[in-house]
Amino acid sequence: MLRNVRYGLQLLRIGWVLGRHDALFGLTALGAPGPVLLLARTVAKKSNLRRGVRLANALQALGPSFIKAGQMLSTRADLIGEDIAADLTVLQDKVPPFPTKLARATIEEQLETPVSVLFKEFDEKPHAAASIAQVHFAITPDGREVAVKILRPGVEEAFERDIDLMYWIARMAERRLPQYRRLKFVQVVDTFANTIHIETDLRLEAAAAEELKHNTRNDPNFHVPAVDWERTARRVLVTERIRGISAGNIEALKEAGIDLNRTMEHAASAFFTQVFRDGFFHADMHPGNLFILPDGRLAPVDFGIMGRITKQDQLVLAEILYGFFKGDYMRVARIHREAGWIPPHVSVEQFAQAAMAVGQPIMGKALNEISVGRLIGQLLGIANQFEMETQPQLLLLQKTMMTAEGVGRGLNPAVNMWKLSEPLIEQWAKENFSIAARSKLYAQEVRDTLAEAPRVLREAREFLIDVKRQGITLSPQSMAHLTEQRAAHHRAWIRLGWAAILTFAAGFALLAWELL
Repeated sequence: MLRNVRYGLQLLRIGWVLGRHDALFGLTALGAPGPVLLLARTVAKKSNLRRGVRLANALQALGPSFIKAGQMLSTRADLIGEDIAADLTVLQDKVPPFPTKLARATIEEQLETPVSVLFKEFDEKPHAAASIAQVHFAITPDGREVAVKILRPGVEEAFERDIDLMYWIARMAERRLPQYRRLKFVQVVDTFANTIHIETDLRLEAAAAEELKHNTRNDPNFHVPAVDWERTARRVLVTERIRGISAGNIEALKEAGIDLNRTMEHAASAFFTQVFRDGFFHADMHPGNLFILPDGRLAPVDFGIMGRITKQDQLVLAEILYGFFKGDYMRVARIHREAGWIPPHVSVEQFAQAAMAVGQPIMGKALNEISVGRLIGQLLGIANQFEMETQPQLLLLQKTMMTAEGVGRGLNPAVNMWKLSEPLIEQWAKENFSIAARSKLYAQEVRDTLAEAPRVLREAREFLIDVKRQGITLSPQSMAHLTEQRAAHHRAWIRLGWAAILTFAAGFALLAWELL
């Protein structure tokens, strides 16, 4: 009871702030209780700003948790619409710094060593402050310049309170608005909570930086700062200090003699290789997190939000984009079905028709006139209407593409970074769409499937024993789920069969080649 009262008071505050910023459409859409809507309408002020801008301003006023939530929602154009999603991308996570004495206390508590021993010099004034952490510059006893990131005191508890409220609102919305349950409000909050969990354990961020550095170790135009593991803990992260110019400070870059077109080429190459070569990418590389070093290399910072994409997803995504660029919308629809992204009962023909509505406006346009990030966002929007299961890796990739395109437009509005990536795209397609490459991938799928077989059989045996012992009652929803699962398993066995055929065919072809 007390918890519901607390949630109610918090919701009243949210209604007040949204009303003052003329952003009530959010409360109305979620079916907020009458008293909240009444208060919000009472204090509402009319504004001529766009809806997305008004919502962004309101989230900024509501505080750090809601800023983070807004940043995450900016990846969900399928939920809130493209116009609002685009406006939410401008949300800046900047808050007043906390006292340096608390930062020092956190460092000493986490590393069990005095700051004066860990660092020869430690800047008292923070360099940057955000809702989760702030950064101080320092110099180690051996003379290395480092950046020290320290979690804000009490940040975990503060986010936990707000996340509890978000879960309450999400569950209430799903109860009151059954027609919108397909939007999976609770799962959206799950994604947000998971992101916050990762961002509030700086050891995980350190590991992400280390992995990205390893992947790009041979890339001459990309530099990831080194992690100082001896001075890193759950609430403290120490990395090499980056001395460069922000990618958003165009005037300073020009004054320093940086070639902006070369910088764009490096950015396009870095993005493409991270996504399609490594399958692991920096998913928050906005201008504030990307610096240009004096020698022209790109240097990212802040590795709290990273994305992954599997080889299979890379191929599916590439084939979908290829289908769009060629105007083959039936192929786009079939790929969605084969990948299991849309359920079996969805009409492929209707999905192809919807894909045409997205693709026709770009037909005939040069690659440098197309926003690939926007295209993916529109595609996810129509796919959601056809009961497509949420694909978190694609949402994050779409956000990253939009951010990368924004960086590119800032450097040179006349050039599209995807045009610069064309040679990389062509080379990747040659390497990955060849028969040999496909055969290798299918062979790996066969090995993975066979490796999983003992576990699947063991779980099936345990399930059958339980059914025999206790019996089982199936609801209509369970029956529908089992039907869908059976169809998915059928598709999996078909893929397995084709994988085996292609693997054997490739083996015979290679043998014939050797004999000839």
